[in-house]
Amino acid sequence: MTATTARLLESLEDIAPSTWDALANPAGSPFNPFVSHAFLLALEKSGSATEATGWQGAHLALERNSAICAVAPMYIKSHSYGEYVFDHGWAQAFERAGGQYYPKLQITVPFTPCPGRRLLGSQPNALLDALESITVQNELSSAHITFCSSEEVAAATARGWLERHGLQYHWHNRGYAAFDDFLAALSSRKRKTIRKERAAACEGLDILTLRGAEIRHEHWAAMHRFYEDTGARKWGQPYLTRAAFTLLG
Repeated sequence: MTATTARLLESLEDIAPSTWDALANPAGSPFNPFVSHAFLLALEKSGSATEATGWQGAHLALERNSAICAVAPMYIKSHSYGEYVFDHGWAQAFERAGGQYYPKLQITVPFTPCPGRRLLGSQPNALLDALESITVQNELSSAHITFCSSEEVAAATARGWLERHGLQYHWHNRGYAAFDDFLAALSSRKRKTIRKERAAACEGLDILTLRGAEIRHEHWAAMHRFYEDTGARKWGQPYLTRAAFTLLG
């Protein structure tokens, strides 16, 4: 019987991009940029997701026959910010009962509430087994897998994990070739309201679409200013540093 061993990686630099990406985005599957090696490493290198910001990298890698067969983006968290899941009530209840909620394990993509796979590779149960062992051996309060796939939810709940329900609104393009096609599916009153609002929003503006290398340094700088302003207006704390926008670009 071939043994599987678990290894924790403090940084994505400790694993080859090709090895990680082959498990995160295997050939023939829809590409998910948020679990790619480049995206996650940019969050680390930019100072956005680091131990200093409460996101200590402890990425999980499983090895079999000296080859990595499964991975998971994992962080040791000293708070619950930047997860887009609010478990402060759990933390307060746990501590009132005499426990210590932090640090906890978080298997997720930092600052990114986009659903997708989190247990990367073809060994979800082996990853879950390793997560359970790491949590117990290190006397951590809990392990959390957030915004994961329905298949991963089924695998975890079959092992006795608690399922947490959330609600998101998603817009789907139902074959619309142009914006007017989308409007045609709405009532006359809604079409009129949207056209009026859109005209007001676009007044005095020139709208250009930029792709790839067309997005220059000054554009990323502007996007960061917009990001900071949005956080300030919502009484929030922006998590991404200016360097993150450059690296992601």
